[in-house]
Amino acid sequence: MTPQRLPLLQVGDVLITPDLLTEYFCCDLTACGGACCIEGDAGAPLLLEEVTEIEDALDAAWPHLSASAQAVIDKQGVAYADPDGDLVTSIVGGRDCVFTCYDKHGCCLCALEKVCREGTTAWPKPISCALYPLREKRLSNGLVGLNYHRWNICDGAVKKGRELRLPLYRFLKEPLIRRFGEAWYEELEAVAKELLRQ
Repeated sequence: MTPQRLPLLQVGDVLITPDLLTEYFCCDLTACGGACCIEGDAGAPLLLEEVTEIEDALDAAWPHLSASAQAVIDKQGVAYADPDGDLVTSIVGGRDCVFTCYDKHGCCLCALEKVCREGTTAWPKPISCALYPLREKRLSNGLVGLNYHRWNICDGAVKKGRELRLPLYRFLKEPLIRRFGEAWYEELEAVAKELLRQ
């Protein structure tokens, strides 16, 4: 018997999958090594205004980038349009985000986030990266859709989230507020409480 899927929920002008409220998640870099930055066939989705933010942070991030990444940026810039026409970060070798850098343990990190955490820049990283494993889609009716993207490289994050009993929406509190605002997040919490009460 197939489990019954819950219908999409609307919070403000955002349609969300109930998984956002019911599933557990907590990134575990020791388990995945930051694979979401280097797996796949396209860069991270970008908003048009984020290209300017990235270009403004480029000088600070530049020393942390590989020579291959620097060459790609010199040739095509920090972003390109993927086959669907969506704006994404440039990639190296058909897969690695150009802003990939590594710590001393070989764990993949974001150079943009690194320089922000060091206080060199004020802008952290693209919102699509901060919101992962959620994926955002602009819908034809003017609403925004948020879907939980399940990927086996995040199995460690699911396991850790369950151990900590940390719901996905709480794990992503900061980026969700960054993207949709404090009032929206408070409404999301109210919806979560109501859903869990049922």
